Amino acid sequence: MSVPNCMRCLTRPSAVATAALRPFTVPVSVSLTAAGRVAAFSTTPAQQANPQKGSKAPAGRMDARIKRMANGHVRVGKRLHVGGKKGGTRPKAPLPGERKAYRKRIQLSNSNALPVKGLAELDGEHMLSEKNVAKVLSLPTAVIDQLRTVEAFKPTQTWGLFRDPSLLIRPETVDLMNRMQDSVANKQTLKLVIDGDKLTGKSILLLQALTQAFLKDWIVINIPEAQELTAACTEYAPIPGTEPVQYMQQVYILKLIQAIRKANEKVLSRLTTAYAHPELPQHIPVSSPIMALANAAKEPDSAWTVFSALWKELSSNIRGRPPILFALDGLHHIMKISKYRNASFDLIHSHDLALIKLFTDYLSGQASLPNGGAIIAATSRNNCPVSASLDLALEQRLATQNGEEPPAKKPYFKGYDSRVEGAMKSAQVLRIKGVSKLETRSLMEYWAASGLLRTTVDEVAVSEKWMLGGNGVLGEMERASLLTMRL
Repeated sequence: MSVPNCMRCLTRPSAVATAALRPFTVPVSVSLTAAGRVAAFSTTPAQQANPQKGSKAPAGRMDARIKRMANGHVRVGKRLHVGGKKGGTRPKAPLPGERKAYRKRIQLSNSNALPVKGLAELDGEHMLSEKNVAKVLSLPTAVIDQLRTVEAFKPTQTWGLFRDPSLLIRPETVDLMNRMQDSVANKQTLKLVIDGDKLTGKSILLLQALTQAFLKDWIVINIPEAQELTAACTEYAPIPGTEPVQYMQQVYILKLIQAIRKANEKVLSRLTTAYAHPELPQHIPVSSPIMALANAAKEPDSAWTVFSALWKELSSNIRGRPPILFALDGLHHIMKISKYRNASFDLIHSHDLALIKLFTDYLSGQASLPNGGAIIAATSRNNCPVSASLDLALEQRLATQNGEEPPAKKPYFKGYDSRVEGAMKSAQVLRIKGVSKLETRSLMEYWAASGLLRTTVDEVAVSEKWMLGGNGVLGEMERASLLTMRL
């Protein structure tokens, strides 16, 4: 039988034994003889000693402050206060969604900037003529509200530095607008991908396409950030009766319907329904205003059903239906496996999400718009996931357009996606680069007229900013001229 306590432990005094013997401990030496004097030697435990003056710890609680470490070291417990006063009040926590709203806020006007005199207002014909290349034109107020509704403006763009939003007409702008005009005249669907290096103005060119569509009374549907559809940050659910299974994103679709209804109210108010939709949550008779169909989306549960009925009405082959512009920014995010998972906890491909599949069906040519229109996507190189299939498809389409031999796949690489290749098989690619020195001069004159560029705009200054901007890269020129200035 083993002894629970060894002899060494029995011979060593413990705290319990010491506490038990306190009442019977008698000091051997003389007690206090005078104020401030104590005996030279005493067997009184340290726990019963009188505390020093100014000490906050009571005399009998000294043992509570002593902590014995694993190695036998004794340390008096202390509290660490990092910065600030003790007992200070905590700041108020932000409300749900407040940080995101601040991060995505858009400022389109600056009252401190000077109004530019003689600046013409943009209309539906300016961006179709090559005579207006290298000119800066202001956006109409009505179009600004529509563009804000569809979230065409980006927080990273420099709209908040100027008095009013304005656009620079580039050769790529005229080329894109003429392609859109031809698609309506020929009742065809323009399938286009805008590509280019970082900060070359891809999102601005897409915004110009949205502006032209609003000016020409098209139906505009815009997905401002494709990442929000595949990053598993919104609710999703399988669509009953689909094989293979497709997934709807109810909350995002409801928000999209509200943006379509508000931005295209002038056009939708003139259209009426041509089909009966018994699957809707409320009865919409035939020949009812399409605005009534759009207003039927009240809850997220019925959002996809209403959107399907709305898309069927707008894309039907009926005389008088307007052209449609379906735009998307951030193409790389929908050309990969998404972050969503199915019932078996397997990752879902982005093309199995219903809204993305609708876009890729028209981009690949499997479906077409009978009344003409455009399916335009823009790549984003600042926040760009790796998609080897999309990068290869873009290079192949560019080589085919230029009459060159398209590059082949890497023989030992297994990361290609056949669904991405099928989505890009019939799309055109518009590659944009830096602006010319003529466009740079026009842009710098606009900056100087706004009071933001305090230098003489001559050939030397234009060449300097053009070279500092990486041979005319718009974003780099703004960094070198506007974002690093000292007022």
